[in-house]
Amino acid sequence: MRRKPDLLWVLVVVFSLGMVTTGYTQSQWQSGSATSAVAETDISAR
Repeated sequence: MRRKPDLLWVLVVVFSLGMVTTGYTQSQWQSGSATSAVAETDISAR
């Protein structure tokens, strides 16, 4: 029965890392798309 809590902690750590990575990736995409939208606006304004 000692292995089940270890497996549970591994799953908790993996899930937490996945949540952090997903949040970071989404924030990078949002800032990247905002930057490209501004660049496109500057080009079309010329």
